[in-house]
Amino acid sequence: MGWKVTVTSAKPNRVRRLVDMLATAWNRRDQYQVAQIAVFSGRAFAWAEAACVMLQFLQKPFVITLHGGKLPSYARRHPWRVKHLLSSASCVTTPSYYLRESLRAFRPDIQVIQNGVDLSQYQPRVRTQPQARLAWLRAFHSIYSPAMAVDTLALLWTEFSDICLIMFGPDKGDGAYKRAMQLAERLGVTKNLSTPGAIPKETVPERLAEFDIFLNTATAESFGVSVVEAGALGMCIVTTNVGELPYIWTHDHDALLVPPNDHEAMAAAVRRILTEPGLAQRLSRNARTTAEQFDWANILPRWEKLLLDVAEQGRR
Repeated sequence: MGWKVTVTSAKPNRVRRLVDMLATAWNRRDQYQVAQIAVFSGRAFAWAEAACVMLQFLQKPFVITLHGGKLPSYARRHPWRVKHLLSSASCVTTPSYYLRESLRAFRPDIQVIQNGVDLSQYQPRVRTQPQARLAWLRAFHSIYSPAMAVDTLALLWTEFSDICLIMFGPDKGDGAYKRAMQLAERLGVTKNLSTPGAIPKETVPERLAEFDIFLNTATAESFGVSVVEAGALGMCIVTTNVGELPYIWTHDHDALLVPPNDHEAMAAAVRRILTEPGLAQRLSRNARTTAEQFDWANILPRWEKLLLDVAEQGRR
């Protein structure tokens, strides 16, 4: 089925982004049947509230999709606002069982529809003899704790002299990038570390495929698309056990899970992958199997049914 989708907004300035969202909802009101609003915590929550008020004024049915590992704590601080927003939508979805369980009290019928990955773009390679080639893919922001990856590298480089860590992602400007680079210099691992910045989404499969071990150091997580992408490639995954991650990944089966902000545990997990016979192969094969459940071929039909149902309700 072909869908015509209007997307808003990519403007970096927050105020301009909000204006663009509201203007698009108004100016294109005769061109769409259903709207979908992504809801995050913090200031972004207010933007979602404003967009939903506009859609209600226009009498347009809309779906709210909940994202962000910090949304549960935000809801505890602002329960009335969260309950009011969620109750205004025709339907509420989330890619995260963690978020559904955490926010069930605000709306009991939240539906879980996971994020999708086009697995045809990810050619798996079983890591039977992994090399000490580590990759990290997130934005440089304190919520993703990039310094933890640098600390992990520093604990391992004396044992594995050829170890390298590449950290893909943009600098979000909260000081996390600068702190991570200063830490790398202080620990003497700058020669083992590279930070090429953000990479286009379409190049992720090719760029990650060069590496054997994927590090995810997030302190909050509502899904973890980059972890699924790593699994789709058959990489050996070492990830923190926060938010949705333990709902998806099973320790010692398809990933190694460690506590957040515990670089010693993460280094120990990497060491196991590099030295324990059979572990890398088991993790690699099972990670691909786990990732396969998130293929768009499985996810898209669920979205199509939901949106068609909401559009029909709107017509009635």
